[in-house]
Amino acid sequence: MGSLALLLGAREIAWGAAIVAVRVWPADDYTRVTIESDAALSARHFLAHAPDRLVIDVDGLELSPQLRELVGKVRSDDPYIAAVRVGQNQPRVVRLVVDLKQAVAPELFALTPVAAYQHRLVFDLRPVRERDPLLELIRDKEQAEQKAAQAVQDALGEFIGRMNAAGAASAPTTTAAAGAAAMSPPVALPSAPFAASAPPLARAPAPTASQPAVAALPPQVAQSKIDRLIVVAVDPGHGGEDPGAIGPSGLREKDVVLAIAMLLRDRLNAQPNMRAMLTRDADFFVPLHERVRKARRVQADLFVSIHADAFMSPEARGASVFALSQHGATSSAARWMADRENASDLVGGANLRHKDETVLRTLLDMSTTAQIKDSLKLGNEVLGQIGKVGKLHKGNVEQASFAVLKAPDIPSILVESAFISNPGEEARLRDPEYRAQLVAAVATGIQRYFARNPPLARSRQL
Repeated sequence: MGSLALLLGAREIAWGAAIVAVRVWPADDYTRVTIESDAALSARHFLAHAPDRLVIDVDGLELSPQLRELVGKVRSDDPYIAAVRVGQNQPRVVRLVVDLKQAVAPELFALTPVAAYQHRLVFDLRPVRERDPLLELIRDKEQAEQKAAQAVQDALGEFIGRMNAAGAASAPTTTAAAGAAAMSPPVALPSAPFAASAPPLARAPAPTASQPAVAALPPQVAQSKIDRLIVVAVDPGHGGEDPGAIGPSGLREKDVVLAIAMLLRDRLNAQPNMRAMLTRDADFFVPLHERVRKARRVQADLFVSIHADAFMSPEARGASVFALSQHGATSSAARWMADRENASDLVGGANLRHKDETVLRTLLDMSTTAQIKDSLKLGNEVLGQIGKVGKLHKGNVEQASFAVLKAPDIPSILVESAFISNPGEEARLRDPEYRAQLVAAVATGIQRYFARNPPLARSRQL
């Protein structure tokens, strides 16, 4: 049994605080429960077993219809929460009982008002044992190869069956011919290694008149130069409590960039020897340093963060690509956008008490010149391809101190797909055809980068 108290001064706690909203964000990584109120709250919790449940006592509350809504917000597919019960345990103390599907390591913390939010009490339910994302990537690749091999085997078997049937229908009916046919050896299917070497079945759609083709890879670049699995970390910005920028008609950045990132993942996964890892694959919040940590855990060769930001003026338009800068931003707009993106932790609700200061210092101080040099190479390849499918905001890769680009050993870029604050560009972001064009451009830029900069061998082959 564990316990944790959020200790706030008596002056900071307003008895009878009103609940503004309750929200539940389920995901495989963790489930977050948020209680938003008009005054700061304090809470204590403990874990109980047989069956597993988390008990939370929240001070300064009376049971209200808003709190009762929490019961109905739990989804049946939530990986961690089976149900929630709410009751008035004592005067001005509300008890929440969270029935658990698996053992969790809960984190409770409070957030002060920021952006559109008032006071928030946050409960993060994380697994006791963290998943191994690199092992999952390898297993996913093996399963895809097996499915592709089986599909080729099935197609060949069907073809040979039709050929044999056609031959039997046209064969002579004499006894001698029948005897000769009986003595003919059966047609053998190709061995599994042959089938496994066939190209992936998933292919990008052919360009149409309204979808120009991206540039082909240089002819001198052969796939044989890439002799191991390439891992690309694809990072959809924002998520969960952090909606990102919001367009004039209500399109949220967190939603559109997740859709683009998932298309990019599928496009990259269709390439031989390449696998994409999403830092989030659903609507939940990932702190900036955690996005970098996820990329490093899978030994990513590249990190590509996808955004669709807003600007002070709705006239701003065009896609951009950013790399890290150690010496200030290359423009005032780049600095403004970096500051805005770096504030995501405050809006999304990062638990600052659990940040590893050593890791953070490493990410802040050890971003090497070599990483930035490679990031600029990658950025130029991607920007050149994006420029063929839409307008660019700037014709060169810009640089600023984006926290999410500070992995010291992974070339990293941030792609602003369009300005969601521009009504015309918001409409383009809603358009599946534009998304497909953008994804094709980014994927080709990544391929061209590896064509000119083959990945180094890892100490452990994937």
